[in-house]
This record gives sequence, structure tokens and C-alpha cells, in this order.
Amino acid sequence: MTAKPDLRLRLKADGRIVEILPDGSERTVSETSHFPQFAATAAPGPAGGDAAYARAIRAAARMTQSEFAARIGVPVETVRNWEQGKRSPRGPARALLRVIEGAPEVAFHVLGKKH
Repeated sequence: MTAKPDLRLRLKADGRIVEILPDGSERTVSETSHFPQFAATAAPGPAGGDAAYARAIRAAARMTQSEFAARIGVPVETVRNWEQGKRSPRGPARALLRVIEGAPEVAFHVLGKKH
């Protein structure tokens, strides 16, 4: 396979390597298991993957995607993208989901406070 001069690759949080196409969409190139040098940097996803994890956290909170997005302060499209596997929660969002998983009452109480 010859490399394209404008080939753009991105390592996703779920361990996939994707090519960024000219229209902005992504095409999965490979899993990082084929590239050991990247495997260590990939964030390990919970069993079932990030999409299943994000969906399970929201379902446990008994909220619609719109309600959940409003409570955690992100656009509903973000929650949809997580649950459809188009994007993975990263950094602070991943940490917030873990807090919600471990202590939902506390997390939503703090998030509900006006500043």
C-alpha cells in the first residue's frame, strides 16, 4: 500500500486508527493491535466498548439523551455520538462518566448547583 501525500491518520480513544477523509468523515484503517507502538497509548475502554459504556451510564440514570446531555452540560449530539460509537468520551468527559457511574446522586447534585 502506498501512502497518499495528504494522508491523515488519527488514533481514536477506542483503539481504532482512522483515516480522515477530505469531507471530514472517518474510515477505520486498523485496530491498534496491528500496531504495537500505538497499543500502549490507547485508552482502555470498558467491557463492551465506549458506546455501550456511555449508553449504560445514561440508562442507569434513567434519562433520555436530551435530559442526560442537559444535566452534564454537553450538546445532545455529543451523547448521540458517544452512544453510536462515532466518538468516544475523552479526558474530563470520561472522568465525569466514571463519577456518575460510581456516585450518580452526588454527581448530579453537584452538576445541578447554580454558580
